Amino acid sequence: MKRSIIALALLTLVATFALGQTKPNDSVEAQIVALEKSAFEAWKNKDRKFFEEHMSEDGQYLDLNGVGGKAQYVKAIIDNDCKVTSYSLDNTKVTMLRNDVALLTYRYTHDVVCGGNPEASPLWATTVYVKRGGKWLIAFHQEIAAAQAK
Repeated sequence: MKRSIIALALLTLVATFALGQTKPNDSVEAQIVALEKSAFEAWKNKDRKFFEEHMSEDGQYLDLNGVGGKAQYVKAIIDNDCKVTSYSLDNTKVTMLRNDVALLTYRYTHDVVCGGNPEASPLWATTVYVKRGGKWLIAFHQEIAAAQAK
């Protein structure tokens, strides 16, 4: 039920902005994907400064526990007992909702252990970037476990 509500909320967000979407140019798409890969590297290296500088002050994330703001997001991904050994992003797609708002969707696999337990992999993820002061910032992020191949 919670997954249905999360999926419906995300679909509503995307549909709301879809009417005004523009086509991304290769440069913007490359910038957004590169930023996301940098975020993964920062997560792996527990680089708090990266997220403090690259997430908008009003940024949010969504996980199984609900919605959190920037401070909770940074704490959750940095102040934990997780070890990230490897990760890989694929199926990246950037959709420009406006000239200053980009929706990135992708699938990723990782080798992560938290508290001695392996984390689910692969996952589908969504990150919304906003451009403020000439800089792309994370405004929203969420992940959901991918269905297992049948």
